[in-house]
Amino acid sequence: MNKISKEELEEVINEFQYEGKLVFIKPYGSGHINDTFLLKYEIGYMGSLNVILQRMNREIFEKPVELMENVIGVTEHLKKKIVEMGGDPERETLNLIPAKNGKKYVIDSQGEYWRSYIYITDATSYDKVEKPEDFYESAVAFGKFQGLLSDYPAESLHDTIRGFHDTKARFLAFQNAVEKDICGRKASVKKEIEFVLEHEKLTTVFDTLIRKGEIPLRVTHNDTKLNNVMIDDKTGKGLCVIDLDTIMPGLAMNDFGDSIRFGASTAAEDEIDLTKVSCDMNLYEIYLRGFLKGCNGKLTSKEMELLPFGAKVMTFECGMRFLTDYLEGDHYFKIHRENHNLDRCRTQFKLVEDMENKWEIMQKITEKYRRMYKQEKSDYFGY
Repeated sequence: MNKISKEELEEVINEFQYEGKLVFIKPYGSGHINDTFLLKYEIGYMGSLNVILQRMNREIFEKPVELMENVIGVTEHLKKKIVEMGGDPERETLNLIPAKNGKKYVIDSQGEYWRSYIYITDATSYDKVEKPEDFYESAVAFGKFQGLLSDYPAESLHDTIRGFHDTKARFLAFQNAVEKDICGRKASVKKEIEFVLEHEKLTTVFDTLIRKGEIPLRVTHNDTKLNNVMIDDKTGKGLCVIDLDTIMPGLAMNDFGDSIRFGASTAAEDEIDLTKVSCDMNLYEIYLRGFLKGCNGKLTSKEMELLPFGAKVMTFECGMRFLTDYLEGDHYFKIHRENHNLDRCRTQFKLVEDMENKWEIMQKITEKYRRMYKQEKSDYFGY
């Protein structure tokens, strides 16, 4: 994407329904996809208001209008549900600021798409699990997100990234990368290639169940990392799920599984020393408990039973994607050192192996809460 000029920013800012005097504007956040800015406005005697201004990345999100239709539909639905529950819709979901033409986005003179949100104050997002309570609260928030959207028609959503969690399609892409071997790297990763081939059955587990009608299609976030939940600074409670660009039709198990892959691992995603990599069963249980509390009875018994599979499938899929990118020359995931994607791939596969070694434990933990949830009220799962 092209660099944003001062003139382009001024043009876009003038197109939104902002009020007051602009005090400052500065780059904001650590995201690698969209370009994000924080703006502060003084509004007379009413004090100040911060807003987020964001340019959407059209190289990744090729249909930004469809993406915004998803975001608008979901946030409006969430607001109604939050109000019905006596919550605060100004803080518990994202609030878009309209453009002067009435739309919820702006197209600048360069053809780039922009949107703006009211900034959520007195709340923080964390890039890694610093304490179990935060991981639990993120689980409650993502579970609540899933529960509040359980009656939203998932089939009405657009695919913002086609085939994003189509594990079977990811496997076919991997096979293609191995066959072509455009960078001549295949010979050095025989062990990793064999690991994928040995786990091919994982690529069709959920596909088969969907076709049989045994699990429902749901509205899913598809990027359920800890840093996509705002934690209230005063209460320590999970407040708001953010970064809604990848909201699409999907599976509850995938959202749960990606959180476990990211948050319950004992090592960084690109850790070189694989002896440090494992799936923490305490964190698994903490997250499971919070997620089910947040869902508040909206998951089916079958979905709850399959949550451990979600963790394994999402971890395997991510490792396979890292390996595919390595074989193809590191063109998708940003790398910061030689063999970076290969290191990422290896941590994911080690995590899968560890889950398999602890599979009986994961299933017992899951079954315990599945049974309890069927017998007790949701407040049983309080932290």
